[in-house]
Amino acid sequence: MQKKQATIKEIAKELNIAVSTVSRALQNNPRIGLRTRERVFEVAKKLNYVPNPAAILLKKNRTYTIGLLIPSLTEEFFSMVITAIEDVIVDKKISVMISQSRDKFDREVQALKTFLSSRVDGVIASVSGETNHYGHFKELENYGIPIVFFDRVPRNLTAHKVRSGVTEGAFEAIEFLVNKKVSKIALINGPSNLEASDERLNGYLTAIEKFNLKIAQSYVKTTDLSKEDTFRKMNQLLDIQDVPEAVLCFNDYVALYAMQACRERGVVPNKDVLFVSFANLPITGFMDNPPIASVEQFAYQMGETAANLLLRLMNQKDGENIDYQDITISTKLIVH
Repeated sequence: MQKKQATIKEIAKELNIAVSTVSRALQNNPRIGLRTRERVFEVAKKLNYVPNPAAILLKKNRTYTIGLLIPSLTEEFFSMVITAIEDVIVDKKISVMISQSRDKFDREVQALKTFLSSRVDGVIASVSGETNHYGHFKELENYGIPIVFFDRVPRNLTAHKVRSGVTEGAFEAIEFLVNKKVSKIALINGPSNLEASDERLNGYLTAIEKFNLKIAQSYVKTTDLSKEDTFRKMNQLLDIQDVPEAVLCFNDYVALYAMQACRERGVVPNKDVLFVSFANLPITGFMDNPPIASVEQFAYQMGETAANLLLRLMNQKDGENIDYQDITISTKLIVH
């Protein structure tokens, strides 16, 4: 049977001394006499007292720094999120420490260790493509550091989340293609570990079923989001005997890679094969032949919402309990 862990209040009661005296004694504060410190440690051991790391950290002065973990700085979507976060926190005299996972689980774990050692006041994170368990995030919460996930939120984990209405966005994208008399539609999805990939697939399959479209297992591909793997998956679609008429892509970058793969095969994007994507990044506005439509995910609004939620968590008063928030930002299909 597991022993119940004692509190400093129980130690203080047994010794008939002040809680503040016990707290200082446990920190070996020289203001507390040696004999008193020895007695405190003896009773602490007897009562199975274990210091609470969250309580210790919360007693420290704030660093006025937050950690921001993103998959990649090169993606314009995440740059827009960073801009929004900085706009929210700049007037609060809070700085942001940015780290990239590069979609690698090990890099993500190391980034969180750095945040912890730097004693950040809070963390905003978008999980990597390799992440399939979240113990390293829960460790931060054990130290009293609040976390808000955005965009790529963890699957089956109760946490504060800010996400896009991706399922509805995928459905709307397929409906748009159906209205253009397209029936053979493929999906190049993201890593299977990501809940965001599940949401895209669910929206895709719901639309396929509702509109009674042709579906084949070979029409659904998963990419690790790299150019090389996306090229590989697009070529697999082009090698199918019944080549799809359109492709819904995980994001604008995947669409651009897939379109380049088509050109190398002599297939004209948005003529021979239509492309629809997610994110609606500003960079597509400078292209002569962007995807014909993109699901706007409102990256700035997502970053702004995540930052405001984190500030609320960081500033909650003792005894205040903010229920876990799962905020969905509606998407909008933008036709180019």
